[in-house]
Amino acid sequence: MREIGQISLIQVQRSSLKVERGTERYYDPASLLGVKYLLLRPEGVIGVTTDGSEVMDIHHENHPNSRNHNGVNGVSIGFTSHYRAMRSKLGEHLVDGIAGENILIESSTSHSLADLGERLAIQIQQTGRYIYLSGLMVATPCVQFSLFAANHGMPLPAAQLKETLQVLDGGTRGFYARMEGLQDNVTLQVGDKVFAADGK
Repeated sequence: MREIGQISLIQVQRSSLKVERGTERYYDPASLLGVKYLLLRPEGVIGVTTDGSEVMDIHHENHPNSRNHNGVNGVSIGFTSHYRAMRSKLGEHLVDGIAGENILIESSTSHSLADLGERLAIQIQQTGRYIYLSGLMVATPCVQFSLFAANHGMPLPAAQLKETLQVLDGGTRGFYARMEGLQDNVTLQVGDKVFAADGK
């Protein structure tokens, strides 16, 4: 296995980040909530706050407005290096975590899907146990996030929107994964190490 970084931020999406107002849809990160722990369960992700409250992520199977698609997007990950790249091209308002991933990994280099391999391994610092995230897939950027990233939510000419979508694609905006073989609850926290398991 190859270490690629440590978890630097964990959070949940309490509701959809794409908000409807009349006939318009726009990106609003207000429902993001940073948490102390992240509970990974077979059904999805739950955040635990500093006061012990549990908050279900919208991609959890049991969320009343679940955005879970047969488990393939049960958890999302991003990299601090990708945020630096986004800020350099699109602006300082793209602070770490604003794209909505559950797990942000501190990393000095950018990572493509090919770089990461078939799955990631996370070592739980409290126990030394490894858990695996498999079925990695690019989190394709939506139009609403692209407008938020490039123009604070305001419309863009078609060519500029297309260019922004291309900048954010390929994993720059993040990745989705599923929990592999998870039979019980696993607790993640900031500082847990992340490895490219390289399919082994």
